[in-house]
Amino acid sequence: MTQEKWGQLRQRLLKTVGQNNYKTWIEPLEFEQLQDGVAVFTVPTNFMGNYVSQNFADLIIYELNTYGASVQRLAFNVAANSTARPVQNTAPKGVETDASETALTSAPARSAGSDSLEALQAAPLDPRFTFETFVVGKPNELAHAAARRVSEGGPVTFNPLVLYGGVGLGKTHLMHAIAWELRRQKPELNVLYLSAEQFMYRFVQALRERRMMDFKHLFRSVDVLMVDDVQFIAGKDSTQEEFFHTFNALVDQNKQIIISADRAPGEIKDLEDRVKSRLQCGLVVDLHPTDYELRLGILQTKVQQYRSTYPDLVIAEGVLEFLAHRISTNVRVLEGALTRLFAFASLVGREIDMELTQDCLADVLRASERKISVEEIQRKVSDYYNIRLSDIIGPKRLRSYARPRQVAMYLCKQLTSRSLPEIGRRFGGRDHTTVMHGVKRIEELKVTDGQIAEDVEMLRRALEA
Repeated sequence: MTQEKWGQLRQRLLKTVGQNNYKTWIEPLEFEQLQDGVAVFTVPTNFMGNYVSQNFADLIIYELNTYGASVQRLAFNVAANSTARPVQNTAPKGVETDASETALTSAPARSAGSDSLEALQAAPLDPRFTFETFVVGKPNELAHAAARRVSEGGPVTFNPLVLYGGVGLGKTHLMHAIAWELRRQKPELNVLYLSAEQFMYRFVQALRERRMMDFKHLFRSVDVLMVDDVQFIAGKDSTQEEFFHTFNALVDQNKQIIISADRAPGEIKDLEDRVKSRLQCGLVVDLHPTDYELRLGILQTKVQQYRSTYPDLVIAEGVLEFLAHRISTNVRVLEGALTRLFAFASLVGREIDMELTQDCLADVLRASERKISVEEIQRKVSDYYNIRLSDIIGPKRLRSYARPRQVAMYLCKQLTSRSLPEIGRRFGGRDHTTVMHGVKRIEELKVTDGQIAEDVEMLRRALEA
């Protein structure tokens, strides 16, 4: 830490604390040295050292750490006694130190798990979760594009960006990827990533220790605030109120806010209406359940990553396709299944074929077994196309019945474990070749007919919900 860096850092503090506070309390501080995690400053009076310690220490420590200095606490030397050794203020909690008796003061030392800004700033980012490792497909392409735009760190175009979706669909991956990219492209920005639980914990701690000004300074001094799993503050009235005010303060300063949740803001129970309204005023993006193509792409990407660890393993044709079909609800489960498969095959020295896959992943495959029935699919499709169930099953070949029938057959093939002859029998005793033709026809139309593709996706989501 140099005098030049301290001069640059003071300009950042000016933006945060305002002109009057800066002139009175920050500008007179002279940086002296950084030793053993203690940043020492020279101050004109004891009173100033005490006041800065109590009101601006957290903010200064945060900025120092942002600039790469490893600082745990501050200490202040009075100018007339600048050679004195800085010591920690050891007055018992709740007892104020008399400025006339104490020539030196410091911010309380911070331990892990206390109100350390360093700990808050370091909400862990997974090095695997980058844009390079995120597999893009139709269900997540909009979310990916929006995350990419925000990660450029340019002018704020939509605020907040809200990413929502079920478990294992990539919300946290995108949040981490944005944070990594911002740190790479715009290292000068204060990017704060934390979970909603961490936000709530810090708020409660600040209330308990009567340090709300420090809390407010921290959260209002960031350039990009990222809060993961915001649904956890639902029902916590005081936390929601502070979140609301923090949100407003950052938006007013044109600072970027990025939020993730497990459902759309309007559907989060016990979330205050004003918070819902604020979250909905930006860009709200749904990460849809993965489709077969995306799951297969994820598996293929993972296989390429594993090649460096398991260079000699061989995967038989059809294994990845089988896994992409069978494990459809959660990408984490899918990736975990592939990791287990590679480890098992490596230990026993075998090729990864269908037999080994089914033996190794028997419990995962049982848990992921589709519970959707042929009859449920037939009912859902007939309701969707507004035709009678008897027309789906019956012999009529009018296009208004034949196309929904083919859609239903296709979904039965994709979402159930029934064989083609079994599916044919459920559709009025039709031959398995008729089912095969229907499935193939829908696969072709999904590529050329946007309406059919949308119909199939809507029905799939409704059935898997």
